[in-house]
Amino acid sequence: IELLKIKGIKNAKATTILAAIELGYRLSSFKRDKKTRISSPKDVYDLLHDEVSHLEQEHFIVLYLNIKSEIIKKETIYIGTINQMTIHPREIFKKALIYAASAMIFVHNHPSGDSEPSKADIKATDHLLKTAEVMGIDLIDHIIIGHRQFYSIKSKHKTNLL
Repeated sequence: IELLKIKGIKNAKATTILAAIELGYRLSSFKRDKKTRISSPKDVYDLLHDEVSHLEQEHFIVLYLNIKSEIIKKETIYIGTINQMTIHPREIFKKALIYAASAMIFVHNHPSGDSEPSKADIKATDHLLKTAEVMGIDLIDHIIIGHRQFYSIKSKHKTNLL
């Protein structure tokens, strides 16, 4: 660690400094009053593409929304392999109840870069949609993010971005 090379800084002080830097980082990224509102699949893509489009494994993220379509919580629920993941509805919906979400948007990436949904993606979305209906929670969409493109399962439309 570079801090330990500075005269007078030992492990305890270096740890304190690093903790203060981390706290500052977290506070700077914390948005207290302004909530992100989602009004289109492109909003979801813009929010998450930098985070997931380069990943080498599939990540399944849920955006939990309030009645105004504002994000209450963004959470990565599952991390799979390069081309598959197992999704358990109980984990997704348990958190929806904890956050008192009125709606959800599912998002996952395709490491291949092609955002076209697989048969397994469609089947999983149908299963989750049925569960959402029983729970009384709106499933707004399932967005698949590829390299400079996304697919909205709800609208059955692929959008390529340059």
